[in-house]
Amino acid sequence: MPRGPFATAVAAARARGELVVQPRMGFGDPTAMRTGLTAVARARATTVGTVTLDSYTRVGDQSAAVRALADGAPLNGYPIVAHPVEVTRWVLAGAQQHGVPVQVRHGSARPEEIFAALLRTGVDATEGGPVSYCLPYSRVPLRDAVDSWARCCAAYTRLRDVGVEPHLESFGGCLLGQLCPPSLLVAVAVLEGMFFRQHGLRSVSLSYAQQTSTEQDEEALAALRRLTDELLPDLDSHVVLYTYMGVYPRTPQGALRLLGAAARLAVRGGAARLIVKTPAEAHRIPTIEENVAALEHAARVAAAERPATTDAPDTGIYAEARTLIEAVLELSDDIGVGLRRAFERGHLDIPYCLHPDNAGQARGYITADGRLAWARAGRMPVTVDRSANGRPAEMTSDGLLTALSHVADRYDSMPPAVGPAEPVLELTSKR
Repeated sequence: MPRGPFATAVAAARARGELVVQPRMGFGDPTAMRTGLTAVARARATTVGTVTLDSYTRVGDQSAAVRALADGAPLNGYPIVAHPVEVTRWVLAGAQQHGVPVQVRHGSARPEEIFAALLRTGVDATEGGPVSYCLPYSRVPLRDAVDSWARCCAAYTRLRDVGVEPHLESFGGCLLGQLCPPSLLVAVAVLEGMFFRQHGLRSVSLSYAQQTSTEQDEEALAALRRLTDELLPDLDSHVVLYTYMGVYPRTPQGALRLLGAAARLAVRGGAARLIVKTPAEAHRIPTIEENVAALEHAARVAAAERPATTDAPDTGIYAEARTLIEAVLELSDDIGVGLRRAFERGHLDIPYCLHPDNAGQARGYITADGRLAWARAGRMPVTVDRSANGRPAEMTSDGLLTALSHVADRYDSMPPAVGPAEPVLELTSKR
């Protein structure tokens, strides 16, 4: 199957039995961005680089990004549209000179200008999706986001004119990051992958975000891989796991425990790539050195883990995700139209998402054994456990805050591990 540099690097690492680790890193200053990419490329880990874009660029306010650069104001990411092509190519060379490809990450519901910049610079990997970058993070109408992403996908295929196969990652397995039962995350990731294929992409990755239960997450990853094999067999594809996207542990020890759990989950669950977070996440934007230390920590933990040798217990995640996917496919042969209609009718409904195009009737909760389940399903074709053991208490504001902090509190309160302390990881070259 056709692959560009990014997908080729991931496939090669997978063939070697190595987990690819990737930061969430972006700087407005080109020198800092290049320095960061170089450091990631030289880390003691199998890495790919990341250029995360700034908030102005994400929402299409390019004049504000240009003013910030002119005024020397700090930006929370790299303004790829505002910088000249030659500058961005110089930035990317920081990783590419070490043979490490780079993915651009952005968060835009209407990303035409971003994709145009990717085409100008030849970047072969980016991410997002018409649902996953619209409903949770914007007020852009879903119809407009779907149309925009259709144009962007079609435009991105023009990289083939210069001999490069583009790669697109769905952010659908993350959505709001927390309190969303896994079946919906899996379904949206697969549906966005089908949307990408419909609009010309041949190399994709499908995401899933670490949630509240390792056992449930392993089952969800197995369901995602199975559905990918069934519904996208003709594509080059891999699974990417995100380290927990919700409220992060406040202590360094808790954060490293959670990151380690994500690395082990990625290996056991068959993910090819892990998006890493650092102990600084709960407090501020991490430094380059902190990003590299987190990458090396995740890589070391992953190297000590082995893929699961038995199938995860089946509690119905695959069947529920398949039902949600089929509910969308029944609405239209056009995946974008099906997605719009599904949200209009409440057949897809993201818990706690306030976007006007989301029905807002579904609610998730954490069960006594730490799993995510449906408290209310709205009009979605999923089953809510109404038994005495499965019935949740009515969610209050205090209960919501407690649920949102569940993972952070659990990892912060864990007792120290028995055995020698883990060494502090330092910024060094690859061996």
